[in-house]
Amino acid sequence: MHITLFKLYHFISMAALYNVSLYEDIPLQSARVVKRPSATCKTPYVADVILSDSPTQETIMAHSAALGCGGLCDKEAIVWLKKMEDEKTTNKKPRVCGYKILCAQLVENETTIMIGTDPKMAELFVHKSILYNHIPMLQNVKLLEREKKFLNSRFDFSGIDENNRNFILEVKNVPLANYENTSIKSQFDVLCTKPSVFDKIGYFPDGYRKKKSEPVSPRALKHIQELETICKTTKTRCILCFVIQRVDVMVFEPSVGDIHYLHALKQAKVNGVEIIAMQVSWHVSGTAKFNRMIPVRFPMSNE
Repeated sequence: MHITLFKLYHFISMAALYNVSLYEDIPLQSARVVKRPSATCKTPYVADVILSDSPTQETIMAHSAALGCGGLCDKEAIVWLKKMEDEKTTNKKPRVCGYKILCAQLVENETTIMIGTDPKMAELFVHKSILYNHIPMLQNVKLLEREKKFLNSRFDFSGIDENNRNFILEVKNVPLANYENTSIKSQFDVLCTKPSVFDKIGYFPDGYRKKKSEPVSPRALKHIQELETICKTTKTRCILCFVIQRVDVMVFEPSVGDIHYLHALKQAKVNGVEIIAMQVSWHVSGTAKFNRMIPVRFPMSNE
């Protein structure tokens, strides 16, 4: 029954598609990751890549704001790059990388999906979406500011909504998706059993941790806990927005792989934190567009 409702939600949303560019730049360039971290610069935020159209197959360095993303940006992955401008960085040092990874590429059942991996782009998309009134619960805001500190955390946005109520908004990028809310180790087995590539679940968080008993992202966990505290103790609206930079997702769920975050998110929702998700589509032309709002649900076994 719930699958039918989500598909109905999908078609209604698509019929009202905004189709407005949130980002436009020069065409992206395709490349293959050959080593990460780079052999020259050992940080995991720099990878050695070879441009697909390079006649010499020369290795160059590309910056990635995200880590491995479940293998999406690891060795042998196909990624899409933006050429960085030649000017120096803000600290007046020359750039280490001439390119930046904005998207990864997934090919499944002869369908190519572009997946935005840069969390800073997610923040930009939310900013533009608020200004363009794409987000139904944040229409006609009267004030919008970036990176404000509340309690012990710095949140991405704060402002005043159309009803003169203060709000805080935190953004989380969601690069990973699967047909089931499952672990990275088993997701590739699931891929082979489903016919449609557009019925996936986007999930967050997922990543490396030393012990399974630890949270995947202590910072993300702290954010949701402090949003809950602010919501309970003040009249400020607290909103958590998950940004899904891929078109093959039907619904968002907190990951079952991090029980700490799953329970914290569920408790925060009970106490008034607004949990929303939006979808953005990428094109190799260097354009990203607002697609639609995505339903948010909690895994059935935990409801």
